[in-house]
Amino acid sequence: MASKCNLRSISLPSRPHPSTLRIEEELNRIKTGEGSSASTSGSICLGLSGLEELYHCMDDLLNMASTQQVLSKHQQEKCVDEFLDGSVRLLDVCGIARDIVFQVKEQIHALQSALRRRKGDSSIEKSIVNYTSFRKKMKKEAKKLIVTLKQMDNKIGASTVLDQDHHFLAVIRVLRELNSMNISIFQSLFSFLAAPVPGKQTTWSLVSKLMHKGTVACEQENVNEFETVDAVLCRRSSNVEKMQTAQKRLEALESSIQGLEDGLESLFRRLVKARASLLNILSQ
Repeated sequence: MASKCNLRSISLPSRPHPSTLRIEEELNRIKTGEGSSASTSGSICLGLSGLEELYHCMDDLLNMASTQQVLSKHQQEKCVDEFLDGSVRLLDVCGIARDIVFQVKEQIHALQSALRRRKGDSSIEKSIVNYTSFRKKMKKEAKKLIVTLKQMDNKIGASTVLDQDHHFLAVIRVLRELNSMNISIFQSLFSFLAAPVPGKQTTWSLVSKLMHKGTVACEQENVNEFETVDAVLCRRSSNVEKMQTAQKRLEALESSIQGLEDGLESLFRRLVKARASLLNILSQ
């Protein structure tokens, strides 16, 4: 009788191999870290770091002779194709995320340069308008990608696992959970990038709050770094103190973006390696 793996549970079949246990532990650790509903750069960087550790564990699993044997034996099953298709889509999403984050960094640098030059209100105003316009476009793109990720998540586990081999079931379960965890982290990333672009009237409460709090305090309160920058820029003031505040907020955002860029770069390499390893196994 056909058996379908339960996607939303990471409890593996009884007496799994130690390599599978390590992956289960890492999955649980990352899910525990996802307890907060807020998408901050700090929580996302932790998620990306957790994914990298998961792929370390996955390397061990794929290098096992028993794993290679069962995957090679069942390479024609739809559940294997499902993971391969998902891995390609995740690579595409990760590549898009890297491009967006790089563009964000360029926009931050342009705005920082304008504030440092201080050639007049009109020059600064133009740079702020360009930055805000970019933020709005990025928000639309991020929302589209969130929808795409939800569609990808709904397809995980659509195929039925026909074989009852204990190790094969464990491997498929882990591969599915790994794809699902990638999707979850990417959804958090794009939610972070899609932070609201506020108007003047909607940001005054945030402005008054942020002008008296440090960057660390804002992060601890789960305030999105984009919002901290937006709030200060909405004041449109050439006052030296306000410009210095804006520069500090941009520096904090730049640091956050750099962390995300580094994490995405490492994850992209891991995704490529994992897919290559699996394809090599299936071609044997």
